[in-house]
Amino acid sequence: MIIHSLEHQSYEGPGRIADWARARGHALTRTALHAGEPMPSLESFDLLVVMGGSMNIYEHREHPWLVEEKRFLGEVIAAGKPVLGICLGAQLLADALGGKVFQNAEKEIGWWPVRVFDRRAPFAHFPDRLTVMHWHGDTFSLPPGARAVAESAGCAQQAFVQGDRVVGLQFHLEQGPVAVAELAAACAAELVPARYVQTRAQLVELQPDPAVAEATLFGLLDELARCAPAH
Repeated sequence: MIIHSLEHQSYEGPGRIADWARARGHALTRTALHAGEPMPSLESFDLLVVMGGSMNIYEHREHPWLVEEKRFLGEVIAAGKPVLGICLGAQLLADALGGKVFQNAEKEIGWWPVRVFDRRAPFAHFPDRLTVMHWHGDTFSLPPGARAVAESAGCAQQAFVQGDRVVGLQFHLEQGPVAVAELAAACAAELVPARYVQTRAQLVELQPDPAVAEATLFGLLDELARCAPAH
């Protein structure tokens, strides 16, 4: 299979998704939207992952590629390709599916637990509760026809699935220790003390067992890969 990654900033790459692709023998291709690279063709990949970024989905003037990306995501979904959106990627998918994206009541930055209340496929590999990395100020309404999957104390919408192959995660499972440290350094100005905002030191020091995040993410990706249309 060919996995394709849409990327919005240099320090928010596929991380453990690349590890999964390598372990399963899949090819990984990438588009750096922040560097002006064009969207891939629909025929060039089997599974799409849409990564995070510090921008908001409605900042079209500052990031004009957002308009084209939203159109492209609608085409990917209509084509029946499996898609995983993470953080900004989840918000973009929610928007493409008819949900609304808006400011959350709280900024959520750091290692906070989520409760997974629907563990049907493709979330069968998720535990009931896990501590994950968050970095967002916006949230989204549940898109029409989608199923809510997880919540946290700071944000009601943490994960959703539409059908069996379009998944949004507001949180990060793909980032290992190095990626978290890079993100904390690049976006240190956002670490303004608040109820659900941890310090840079906490972001680096409080990381939970990485094996849990890896196993959970790999299980989800395996489920989505099974939904890829046959060539």
